[in-house]
Amino acid sequence: MKIIESHSAEETFALGEKIGQTVQKGTVFTLNGDLGVGKTVFTQGVAKGLGIEGPVNSPTFTIVQIYDQGRLPFYHFDVYRIGDVSEMDEIGYEDYFYGDGVCLIEWASLIEEIIPEHITSITIEKDLEKGFDYRKITIEEM
Repeated sequence: MKIIESHSAEETFALGEKIGQTVQKGTVFTLNGDLGVGKTVFTQGVAKGLGIEGPVNSPTFTIVQIYDQGRLPFYHFDVYRIGDVSEMDEIGYEDYFYGDGVCLIEWASLIEEIIPEHITSITIEKDLEKGFDYRKITIEEM
């Protein structure tokens, strides 16, 4: 387990970018944290590290956003609005989770029964006592 402290959105983005530069195909990240902690900023950094240019937004209403213009395909999931895990079958999640790209799944705890066995879990937490922009980012290989 690795714990990183971030003191700005720029530092959170830079951490994501560093991870994106070294990530290998087949990697699945789960990204957890409350609304407004910086999950999208972190994800934008990962995309930049993968060489993806252009806007990267949370796919809250589309469930998955596919970016294939980087060095590896990037599949960004936001499953916050999933009502039932069977909805993931409808979008063919296995092709993404077990494919040749990189998956990042926000709110993965909502679909934990279908998450692959080997993942990298990332949790972003605020601590207002340490400042408004402070984030504790925990990265754990599972």
